[in-house]
Amino acid sequence: MYTPSQLDVRRFFCTTYRQWRQGLPLDPMQKVAQPWVAAHPEYFPELEDEATALALNYRVEDGKTNPFLHLAMHLTLAEQLSIDQPAGIRQAVELLAARLGSLHEAHHVAMDALGEMIWESQRSGLPPDGHAYLDRVRQRATRDTGA
Repeated sequence: MYTPSQLDVRRFFCTTYRQWRQGLPLDPMQKVAQPWVAAHPEYFPELEDEATALALNYRVEDGKTNPFLHLAMHLTLAEQLSIDQPAGIRQAVELLAARLGSLHEAHHVAMDALGEMIWESQRSGLPPDGHAYLDRVRQRATRDTGA
């Protein structure tokens, strides 16, 4: 299993952005990432300057979203949906997207649930609970969201 470093992830997204903007070919993973990069123009300034991107620190206390973490979460969810892992996640996100009228917004809701699962796993020292994650997404897909 390949475990990219923080710098690897940042380089990947900066390179994907640059190649997409220059009309250069993208590799298969970049093709999955590119629509999510394109959906977040607010991150373009950070993606344009790889040297700065590699040096930046994003602390929760600063209240600024880490664009690389955000895009990596989109990519993670896209991969989960492509293989339906955990089983049922594709259907749950499709239902959520239909309910919200936006796959992008459905991704954001599912990403919150994914982040909760990761945080709980780190806090408890236990493996990530895919069933609890899936249940959270299903609950958010079937409850009244006000949308």
